[in-house]
Amino acid sequence: MQRRARPIPLGDTDPFTPDAARPVRVRARSLSADAHFDPHRHPWGQLAYCTTGILQAMAAPDEPNLQAVTYIVPPSRAVWFPPGMRHAVTVREAAEFRTLYVHADAVPAGWTSCRMIVVSPLLRELIQAMDAATRRAAEPSRDQLLIQLVLDELAHADTHSLGVPLPRDKRLRALCEAVLNAPGERATLAQWAADTGASERTVARLFREELGTTYQQWRQQAVLAHALPLLARGMPISQVAAATGYASDSAFSAMFKAAMGHPPTRWGLQGDGQR
Repeated sequence: MQRRARPIPLGDTDPFTPDAARPVRVRARSLSADAHFDPHRHPWGQLAYCTTGILQAMAAPDEPNLQAVTYIVPPSRAVWFPPGMRHAVTVREAAEFRTLYVHADAVPAGWTSCRMIVVSPLLRELIQAMDAATRRAAEPSRDQLLIQLVLDELAHADTHSLGVPLPRDKRLRALCEAVLNAPGERATLAQWAADTGASERTVARLFREELGTTYQQWRQQAVLAHALPLLARGMPISQVAAATGYASDSAFSAMFKAAMGHPPTRWGLQGDGQR
């Protein structure tokens, strides 16, 4: 049975509000798997990250010309929301949740849209050090050094697309939602298209025009979004492969390694082999 999301109040952000003197602040929370933050926005940028667990973060822009995008966020990744971006977060697996609030004037150049970044070992340790420094009320000079290192590491972070974009066209949106609801179904694009009343050619064109990708590339993102929480729960790779429509463990593992850079065995329980 699917858990019902439990709304979590945003709480008092004043102690964590970044300013010109302290442009990066860290907020740490332990959240259960049913926790959910309703759509909201900040005047500052936010990096959503968890040291353990799985998050589902959604960018929900108000502008009709911008797409809604859902990101599945394992511990080795973090999702960036620029200042003013409306967003929501749901905890899929109990998480040690860390948020970095970044003052608008300190946002890395060009970071005006959402992105998924790879959390390097250095960035992971810097976030931990900033949290510890906050709890100990560390010396301002040390705090400033950590802030500058964090900003530099963010600016040089590798990006990794784990987002699943959702189109505006009603026919394509229906097809995408059907695929997300049945990730193990290996129907062809023509078969999916038939259920929407559109031709395969029309749907392929809509994928290119609305999402800038092919159906096969989009489906791979949807498969990864479904597979990561299963792996995080410790489900055997053979069962994850079957649940995502792959005929063999090896085929699923090859796709996963090509997309994520590591075999799926490193993503069980704690995510990416990090303990």
